[in-house]
Amino acid sequence: MPYQLENQPANVRESMYFPEIFRAIGLVVTTFWRNAFFSRDENPDILERDRSRNRVSTIQYPEEKAPYPPGYRGLHRLVPRPDGSPRCVACFMCATACPAQCIYIEAGEVEGDPIEKYPKQFVIDELRCVVCGFCVEACPKDAIRMDTGDHPPPTYTREGQIYDEKRLLRGPPVSYEKDPWLVRPSRLSEAMLKLDRASARPYGVDGGDEYAQTPGFSVRQLAAEARARGEAGK
Repeated sequence: MPYQLENQPANVRESMYFPEIFRAIGLVVTTFWRNAFFSRDENPDILERDRSRNRVSTIQYPEEKAPYPPGYRGLHRLVPRPDGSPRCVACFMCATACPAQCIYIEAGEVEGDPIEKYPKQFVIDELRCVVCGFCVEACPKDAIRMDTGDHPPPTYTREGQIYDEKRLLRGPPVSYEKDPWLVRPSRLSEAMLKLDRASARPYGVDGGDEYAQTPGFSVRQLAAEARARGEAGK
């Protein structure tokens, strides 16, 4: 429902303007001397700062950083396998689903394997990315996630915001029992296959599987926060 505003003509005091001008000057002078003689509250949570003396609400970035909300996902990362190679099979589904067209993939064939492919090049232009998360949802292999919690660092050139596969491949490895390279004949050695199969887990089928969750969107974590807010409000 829109707010009901009453348009009233200006009274004599408002028509003179001078009282309002003096009032604005007084506010500016008062704020200036308060900020000059009293130090600001360094609480990174701006909304929780004490403004009774100093009214500065800026943050001295990057020395000070505001806390990100629990739902913040952050930069992309390519999820590695236990052997260090990317889980990506270069199926182009993330690049197809991307509305900003900021993902470029060049596929290559795995030597000695007539089926499996891998990304020879996997590039994301973070300047074009709209952080929608469609690439994460489209990936059938859980090969790309947005769970780093990192904000893109500033750069002086556009090239600094171009992330290739070497820069994206990081974070804890992930392995599932039904991964095709663990089921059918693979290029991996028997020792590496044994290590991968030992760390593999069933693929998550419900929203409560923490292993397949992006940390900021953990169902259990968000439910616990909701219960804590409810308890605090009683």
